Amino acid sequence: MKAARAQSAPQRRQVSVSGRRIKTIDVHSHCLVPEALALMGTAANTPGGSNRTDNPGLTIGPERLRVMDEQGIDVEALSINAFWYATDRDLAAKIIRIQNEKLADLCAKYPDRLVAFATVALQHPELAAQQLEEGVKKLGLRGAAIGGHVNGEEISSPRFDPFWAKAEELQALVFIHPQGIPELQKRLEGNGYLTNVIGNPLETTIALSHLIFDGTLDKFPNLKICAAHGGGYLPSYADRSDHGCVTFPANCSATPLKKHPAEYLRQLYFDSLVFTPEALRHLIAQYGASQIVMGTDWPFPWTTTAVDHILKTPGMSVAEREAILGGNAAKLLRIAT
Repeated sequence: MKAARAQSAPQRRQVSVSGRRIKTIDVHSHCLVPEALALMGTAANTPGGSNRTDNPGLTIGPERLRVMDEQGIDVEALSINAFWYATDRDLAAKIIRIQNEKLADLCAKYPDRLVAFATVALQHPELAAQQLEEGVKKLGLRGAAIGGHVNGEEISSPRFDPFWAKAEELQALVFIHPQGIPELQKRLEGNGYLTNVIGNPLETTIALSHLIFDGTLDKFPNLKICAAHGGGYLPSYADRSDHGCVTFPANCSATPLKKHPAEYLRQLYFDSLVFTPEALRHLIAQYGASQIVMGTDWPFPWTTTAVDHILKTPGMSVAEREAILGGNAAKLLRIAT
């Protein structure tokens, strides 16, 4: 009987490229900390949002590891979508402390399978900088996960410079995940779940554009930033940003840039969550395989075949597949391969 049970147990998928075993790393994987959500009550549980307490996939435990094994994911980088940006400093500090300590505990429990991004109270920039430093230096977290705006304020605002300065100093990866665009809620209502399908990539497009045009990437040229969902729409239409400044130079004079707008995208990183081989091929052609990392958006079933998406996209070299599957993320997140 024991032998029969052992034979029926699911096997951990081993991913290889040209016969060489590859450590695969998923940079876009959600979770939650119930104790932190409890401090906010129902305000944290937006309909359909990634903080829903009724989504069992957001819990980390043996079932999450089983799914990782099935999908061929060796390591997940955990992140929590911000729900605390409207809170005062004291409550924000409590939420972040609980979350970051719990994330560190999970990583210690599963050291070969999990790393995590620190959460930060970005609405209080100096506090966020402290939380990032403590998360990285004391708790062993690998960077920070932030939203694409803070209560409607652009993350490129000079008010957030203390956070960006600390992220650059620590060389910590900052993972930007959209939160939708509340001011477009009415236009995105109706069939098709447009608040997510259109709203999320659009917010990332806006956030990255402001980081470029407002001069944040010139002020902090060594930042390591990864944008979810393939960077939204911007990588597919970045040339319009360049031509806009040529055609309407007066509208690009308030903050003179050190290079063409689209060039800044080549120093950013993007996850592979773009669904089709042609979309991934385009992303690589635009910015190079060195700037792409694998992302699943688990537990939301966008790309449960993320590994195969990368393995089966034609035209990539062995080195490029290895880099996107895990090599790039290993360097950014300081994961031994």
